[in-house]
Amino acid sequence: MKTLSVHEAKSGLSAVLAEVEATGESFLVCRHGKPVAELVPHRKRDRLGPHPVMRRIKIKYDPTEPLAEDEWPEDSR
Repeated sequence: MKTLSVHEAKSGLSAVLAEVEATGESFLVCRHGKPVAELVPHRKRDRLGPHPVMRRIKIKYDPTEPLAEDEWPEDSR
């Protein structure tokens, strides 16, 4: 990871973005020697994969099994 000052990042943003795009390297932007922001390459999410939270859900019954007569909701009339 390379380090840039805020001034270097501002004046050469196009060049820095081109380098991130070409090499995939990250940059740390610092103000007065203290880290302020991190410039990292964008990662495209896989929309076909399950969401991490949804991956943890476990169903402990057969959702295709028909309901018994006493499990049907009452008539709401």
